[in-house]
Amino acid sequence: MISSLQPYRAMKDSGIEWLGEIPEHWELERGKNLFTKAERPVRKTDQVVTCFRDGTVTLRRNRRTQGFTESLKEFGYQGIRVGDLVIHAMDAFAGAVGVADSDGKGTPVYAVCKPKPRANAYYHSFVIREMARRQWILALATGIRERSTDFRFGAYANQRVPLPPLPEQAAIVRFIDYVDRRIRRYIRAKRKLIKLLEEQKQAIIRRAVTRGLNPDVPLKDSGVEWLGQVPEHWEVRKLRQCGPVVGGMTPSMEVRRFWDGEIPWVTPKDMKKQAIGDSGIRVTPVALEETSLRLIEPGAILLVVRGMILARKVPIAWTENPVTINQDMKAIRPNKGVDAKYLATMLDSAHDAFIPLIDEAGHGTKRLPTERWRDLAVALPPLEEQIAIAERLDQATADIDTIITRANREIELLNEYRTRLIADVVTGKLDVREAAASLPNRPDEPESPDKLDEIIDAEMDQELDRDDLPEDVE
Repeated sequence: MISSLQPYRAMKDSGIEWLGEIPEHWELERGKNLFTKAERPVRKTDQVVTCFRDGTVTLRRNRRTQGFTESLKEFGYQGIRVGDLVIHAMDAFAGAVGVADSDGKGTPVYAVCKPKPRANAYYHSFVIREMARRQWILALATGIRERSTDFRFGAYANQRVPLPPLPEQAAIVRFIDYVDRRIRRYIRAKRKLIKLLEEQKQAIIRRAVTRGLNPDVPLKDSGVEWLGQVPEHWEVRKLRQCGPVVGGMTPSMEVRRFWDGEIPWVTPKDMKKQAIGDSGIRVTPVALEETSLRLIEPGAILLVVRGMILARKVPIAWTENPVTINQDMKAIRPNKGVDAKYLATMLDSAHDAFIPLIDEAGHGTKRLPTERWRDLAVALPPLEEQIAIAERLDQATADIDTIITRANREIELLNEYRTRLIADVVTGKLDVREAAASLPNRPDEPESPDKLDEIIDAEMDQELDRDDLPEDVE
């Protein structure tokens, strides 16, 4: 269906930089002629509605309840109703524009708009998000915050936007909704596959770092719940006995001689892989000389000890090059007889042991106090065996890593494809009227989770019915 889409036969220049050519029969209209600004009072029963950067406008409780900046007093809050077009004045540049799916109340930073008869709110939410994607909203910025705008209703009201006939707006929305559901379903299946593969990988690692490579080795009770039985000749130590801990910090951003150097400055954002050798942000030797920032030599173990990510896992890695770290991280410099790669791999498999050690730092942020995790017990074989286990795990998990990398790349490509397709459809580069008319009818209610899971499981079966999935290491 999608491959058969064709451009419109007759096009014209819109005269709008970000929009380009549009179909000849489309009009151009200013936002103020398509929407009116709603100014409703708040009802006692109204709950907070949030406009997210992915275009979702829903009750805050529907997404999450933590991590928001809370208002002590709700000055200027306004009523929001289902079907309203909501524009986040400060975050519209990042896509925070959508149609409300719930009644509630919102901050005065939102422009709440009611569509006039010629406007489909869903279609125009896609239009504004495309304006944001092409950085047109940033170009109009009047705000003073970095990477922010003040795109209020007045700014939108004066913009000329494309206006297809109303039935065509509805057809475009229907087509996008259909395609978006299919792509999201496939992405969800891919993510479920990735989760299963990661669980399989962790099972392989967990067995190797607690039992070793010899299945016939005599075992002993470690006395530690998360370790269970370990080989008889292994030593059980606390992390504080494995090496000194080094902290990090952030040099003043206002002192430019500290920045844009050659020394990686690692933050939790860099902890997406287990081997860390570089960072997108770097400091200079002057930062090491004039601040308390310390250089961490290769062969150290890095841990994230503060951040929202700790609600999911404790990111752990080892260093391949000299690095520095920020204040949300700690480093362990291994003592003689401790291999950093082995110890980092063991700790990465010990998430359940870290969970009781994590506490709240406020606003959804978690922290892992050093005095707690340094008492975590680990099992250490002789150094030669540590290195051998790390090398064997590299071999045993290589195929899994390849499949996970491929699945993540497929997700990236699907997201890029969806973005490009929506852009072409919304701006009139592709004609979807015939395709939308041929779509199967579906109920207004979303598919039930059970039905959706059945579809996903079927796609998963197809993915798992392959001979390139690795077996567990023996």
